[in-house]
Amino acid sequence: MPQPHEMSAQELLEAYRSKTLSPVEATRSVLDHIERWEPRLKATYALDPEGALAMARASEARWMKGEPQACGGYTLDGVPATIKENIATRGVPVPLGTAATDLTPAAADAPPAARMRESGAVLLGKTTMPDYGMLSSGLSSFHELTRNPWDLTKNPGGSSAGAGAAAAAGYGPLHIGTDIGGSVRLPAAWCGIATLKPSLGRIPIDPPFMGRCAGPMTRTITDTALMMGVLSQPDARDHMSLPFQEIDWLNLEHDVRGLRIGLLLDAGCGLPLDPETRDAVEAAARAFEAAGAIVTPMQPWMTPGMLDGVDQFWRTRSAIDLGALSEERRAKILPFIRAWAESGGGHSGEDVFRSYYETLNVRARTVAACAPYDYVLSPVAPVVAYNAEWPSPTNEVATTMHHIGFTLPFNMSEQPAASVNCGYTKAGLPIGLQIAGARFDDLGVLRVARAWERMRPAQRPWPQPPAAH
Repeated sequence: MPQPHEMSAQELLEAYRSKTLSPVEATRSVLDHIERWEPRLKATYALDPEGALAMARASEARWMKGEPQACGGYTLDGVPATIKENIATRGVPVPLGTAATDLTPAAADAPPAARMRESGAVLLGKTTMPDYGMLSSGLSSFHELTRNPWDLTKNPGGSSAGAGAAAAAGYGPLHIGTDIGGSVRLPAAWCGIATLKPSLGRIPIDPPFMGRCAGPMTRTITDTALMMGVLSQPDARDHMSLPFQEIDWLNLEHDVRGLRIGLLLDAGCGLPLDPETRDAVEAAARAFEAAGAIVTPMQPWMTPGMLDGVDQFWRTRSAIDLGALSEERRAKILPFIRAWAESGGGHSGEDVFRSYYETLNVRARTVAACAPYDYVLSPVAPVVAYNAEWPSPTNEVATTMHHIGFTLPFNMSEQPAASVNCGYTKAGLPIGLQIAGARFDDLGVLRVARAWERMRPAQRPWPQPPAAH
């Protein structure tokens, strides 16, 4: 029998219903497992064992009465979960991954945290991120270095670094990250887990921003779908949110026969595609073809100028944010991020508008390129997990964003995109398959991702904590 910390949310809920396991037992199992891992992994912030056990005891009492808590008809009652630290939880400071932040306790839960609490989830604490979420890395000026559980010398990715590492390491089944250019999909790919970056506005978030989404990060697509049922409930604080739509999130059965699938193996910009990643994604495409899908190679639509334009727009936004800080606080920011952001200052209005225009150009070109297809398969990233201590795969400020050519387009176009593991390198590092769909077709993307889970080769066992010294 699996240990409680190894069980999916669906398995835990079934065990609670049948009274073969209690939320308190499950939470203790997860906390014990975190205690074994955390000295090496450093994936958590504001871990709250006492608060989690109190929530678990309240959940246990509800299950004993047969009255589990639910949100929008979906229950997560008693299921251990973590939340990325930039998603506010009441009473906990929100450092945004940087030592430059004034640590003021949050007055209220942000929408994703509020929905998790309403569903009865046991909130273990928060997970780490790099400074301002602007790195695909576990490197931060505030948090200790977060590492990849598959190989502790490697990076978990980011900016949802702690969430990706926690999901792969077994810190409970449910985790929430955020994504503005790949920040749930990159750690999902490099940590071998499942995630969905939903259509913009599907999951209410506060504050909203162009391309910014919250997304579930789990070990299975079924758990991701279960979380979507909770997280997609409406919240008026997100002025960019979609009109609420009743979706049967757990209706994941899907036949891929006849689906028109585009296969993108060249991002058109950034780093070249690693051969082992190419081989794994091509093997996945052949499996879809064997199952009856119509797979067609795609030409890249992104260009280096488009990627650089979005990068420049983000640098300018960050330069303005940093400019509002005192020099004392700016000095605390990770030097790499400070150098990246400050390069965005001092540009003319025309230059800034041109960089903003590239975000719209990416959107238009992505929607047009995807229009002939039901779904698009691609790598999540051109490379696999890299050195733990590096801020980016190139370790250079000028090329900080050169690994997001496959993920960024779907943030700007507001289309849903999942990451699901599709293989391993010879060194044993996970490789992520990205599955993108048309705007608003979040359930369809999850169905294709679930179909891939069923047809892919057997997965390797999840990493285990290093032996204590």
